[in-house]
Amino acid sequence: MTIKAVFFDAAGTLMRTRVRVGETYARIAANHGKTVSPADLADRFRLCFAAAPRLAFPGAAEETVCALERKWWKDLVCEIFRPWAPFEDFEEYFTELFDYFASYEAWVLYPEALDTLHELKRRGLILDVISNFDSRLIGILAGLGVGPFFEHVFLSSHVGYAKPDAQIFYTALRQHELEPADVLHVGDSDVCDLQGAGQAGLRAVLIDRDSQVKILGPERIDSLRSILRLVDDR
Repeated sequence: MTIKAVFFDAAGTLMRTRVRVGETYARIAANHGKTVSPADLADRFRLCFAAAPRLAFPGAAEETVCALERKWWKDLVCEIFRPWAPFEDFEEYFTELFDYFASYEAWVLYPEALDTLHELKRRGLILDVISNFDSRLIGILAGLGVGPFFEHVFLSSHVGYAKPDAQIFYTALRQHELEPADVLHVGDSDVCDLQGAGQAGLRAVLIDRDSQVKILGPERIDSLRSILRLVDDR
């Protein structure tokens, strides 16, 4: 079956934070009178993010989504700092933090991302993003210079379903009138991307740049450039 489209996850797949999350949380907190180590904040972020409800708001009116996204993140950051309460300047801190990560300058593309997108587009493939992110992602992708490559960006907060729920993948398939076998999905999460897309019937590959044990193959790659081979082989 010929691959007609490639769907991408965003953070951890196409791009990463320019500075580690714990370091940014700690630096901005220090600006607001709260001193916590980057390592402690990184640990709390991982723990709290994993335990947080999915960033999706089924049935929400479109005009309310941005406010719901901001509240979701505020609740998460509040929980992250719970061991160091009280945080008297928290409101101002959160506003600065949220706005910082809305800027494309807080993010950087992986080195091979731009060339890979160029090559996939040259082959005539449909390219989309499917992400458990929020509305800030649209401006980030535009600022990084890759927004025009994608026909659609499907955000869990707007779709109402978050990966690994198959419904977010089905939404993208319906948009293009594609069958699951027409699509290759690429992401960095074993659960959200590899398993989620697979359960929806899509061909899925895991981008794994950091594993100490490189077990590469049909379902695991260490560079986005490997997508070109996978697409050309189909």
